[in-house]
Amino acid sequence: MFKLLAKMTAAHEGAIWTCGWGRTAPKKPEQNGDDEVADEQNDIHDVIVSGSMDGTVKIWDFDGDKLKRNAQLDGHCFGVVSVEINADSTMIVSSSLDSTIRIWDIEERKLVRKIEGGPLDIWTVAFSPDSKHVISGCQNGKINIYDSASGNLLSTLDSRGKFILSIAYSPDGKYIASGAVDGIISVFDVATGKLVHTLEGHAMPIRSLSFSPDSELLLTASDDKHMKLYDVQRANAVATLSGHASWVLSVAFAPDKSHFVSGSSDNTVKVWQLENRTCLHTFKEHGDQVWQVKYSPDSTKILSVSDDHSLCVYSHERPPPARREKYGRLRIANDDG
Repeated sequence: MFKLLAKMTAAHEGAIWTCGWGRTAPKKPEQNGDDEVADEQNDIHDVIVSGSMDGTVKIWDFDGDKLKRNAQLDGHCFGVVSVEINADSTMIVSSSLDSTIRIWDIEERKLVRKIEGGPLDIWTVAFSPDSKHVISGCQNGKINIYDSASGNLLSTLDSRGKFILSIAYSPDGKYIASGAVDGIISVFDVATGKLVHTLEGHAMPIRSLSFSPDSELLLTASDDKHMKLYDVQRANAVATLSGHASWVLSVAFAPDKSHFVSGSSDNTVKVWQLENRTCLHTFKEHGDQVWQVKYSPDSTKILSVSDDHSLCVYSHERPPPARREKYGRLRIANDDG
């Protein structure tokens, strides 16, 4: 059920702080005939992105058991601290210690937009679900919202707090959450721009945030070695999870919401079941702290990147669903029927 599928050592020349996983379908001319659907399925492929302290963003192809570098995107002058792939996997946004945000075209492998910021204006970045906006958490406790097409600054949300280390856009587009160095989580209503919730469950820096696919839950990771699950509407913690021996640096929900994954400075990656809030498996493939983890779009694989310059892909295959036969007996479905 859980196993290492591929590991790329020396994937970058520096520590790898950030990654993303998308699924692309190259545009093709219109077709006629029965082969059209089959051809479209064959054209769909996974794309993995990594960003490093060496200042580069790299695009990787993954064919099931092997990682292969597809492209290297150069332009940042200093380390890349955050990358994200947009919803339809056509663009990458990256942010760097050089105080710039760059938007890249995945198919063309080229820069399409550069956004300049001040020394306190840019840290982690994220796309809005419709890809029209890019948000960036700032060291002064503010969130800048940019137009992704023009690069113009549209508005600023003020958490009235400290350095924002992590941000997340809810999949339904209604909320933006930020996590600060003082352990405070702020949730904003996108439509009004107002701060609607302030969550104070952690006492140490919030390294990562992840909304559930239905936008009902917010998962947080902190230097206090704990993760918390919050009910977004009620603004209350519904669970506190522990298991890592050091800072929890990254968390991510599976797209099917059944599980989530965490990475830590204890060098491990842990897989958790949402329903019963338990850790199902621990991967120990990295030799240094794990800065970010992501699920594949189909929820069957996990990606992790680390200070050890490596990139790992793991299998998280689900058991086939049980189906009920006559007389109430349970049978595990399989390909043989």
